[in-house]
Amino acid sequence: MGIAETLDYIHNVKWQGSKPGLERTSELLTALSNPESLLKFVHIAGTNGKGSTAAMIASILQEAGYRTGLYISPYVTCFNERIQINGVYISDDELEGLTNDIRPFADAMNDPPTEFEMITALALKYFAQKKCDIVVLEVGLGGKLDSTNVIDTPEVAVITSIGFDHANVLGHTLHDIAVAKAGIIKNGGDVVFYGGETEVETVFENASKDCGARLHRVDFSRISQQVFSLGGVSMEFRPYGEIAIALTGAYQLKNAAVAITALEILRKKGYSISATDIVNGLACVRWQGRFELIGHDPVFILDGAHNPQGVKATADSLRSLFGERKVIFIVGVMADKDVDSMMGIIAPLAESFIAVRPKSPRAMDAQTLAKRLLRYGVPVYVCKTIDDGVSMAMRKAGKDAIICALGSLYFSAEIRAAYNSLNSNNCIW
Repeated sequence: MGIAETLDYIHNVKWQGSKPGLERTSELLTALSNPESLLKFVHIAGTNGKGSTAAMIASILQEAGYRTGLYISPYVTCFNERIQINGVYISDDELEGLTNDIRPFADAMNDPPTEFEMITALALKYFAQKKCDIVVLEVGLGGKLDSTNVIDTPEVAVITSIGFDHANVLGHTLHDIAVAKAGIIKNGGDVVFYGGETEVETVFENASKDCGARLHRVDFSRISQQVFSLGGVSMEFRPYGEIAIALTGAYQLKNAAVAITALEILRKKGYSISATDIVNGLACVRWQGRFELIGHDPVFILDGAHNPQGVKATADSLRSLFGERKVIFIVGVMADKDVDSMMGIIAPLAESFIAVRPKSPRAMDAQTLAKRLLRYGVPVYVCKTIDDGVSMAMRKAGKDAIICALGSLYFSAEIRAAYNSLNSNNCIW
């Protein structure tokens, strides 16, 4: 198969849908001689921040000299982005070859794997073939029944901030969501925990006690002298001194604290990770689509926030940088999201809304979204395409306004491409 045929096979309708459980992934991995048993892992779950935290941990481990695999979802620019080693995406040829290896086993299964389960098995096979020293493994959805949870006790499990998302799958209370995320806690392991409300903390305390795991809460009091700018953020973090992070969102400082705490545990387990590795790894980390500055004049920010907690973090970051200046928001959302709560959070900052529809079968129609946005008393425009939405925002902004595209990671690549085609001399990546 060529790469087009390979991706068509991976995305085939017969693999679509969500089927909780680990049985199919385990069966497929057994057929592949259990590559996961040859690997060591940092396993990351949470509602928000898990992708950024994963990227930070991987960047620091790479800086320390470890051959580091990184598995993420969803991708922003291309499918290969989901499977990386030391920042290099899996090649088309390697993806084709591995898919050919897996195909006969997947096709023969009585209970077919889901697309995510197949990709997870493919990634683990790839990391084992390439003899990764350690793999940073991001959960797709939840934790307990997510296909990544087929691994044994990881070197460290990381739980980022917990909030409401995927309620139809994980549950409609914070307690239920926390229980699902806590499923990655394994016997005798170490767990780094962002912290949260009392009911969330209790879930992780009990889960750790039941598994004989050691729970490490992140000490955010180690952070001081925070600085926010369009070029990135920085802080003083005991005992490392000043740490600069090449990411823009204000929330990245806490994500960095989570990452550092996890790496300190790895160091206690014998991993050679110096203070310099931590500082340099954070200085060069890259993570697309998360409060990412993609252009100046006007300022154009791309953010994949897709739940109320994430959108609040976006609003906090905008206020940290621009105070109460008004923003032109390009918004596209999935229909199953808590749209009213999300939009209510950013509405006080809105100069106007431009509604678009991401290219996803789950996406909310732009006209429907626009009707929901009218209640906030600011101008609302509907665009048939994302290209049209970006073009309209640029015309309305001139050189002095602020544009922020948010609501879904699924339209990040299209936003970037549309911006690039309009203003290639102004892009900064």
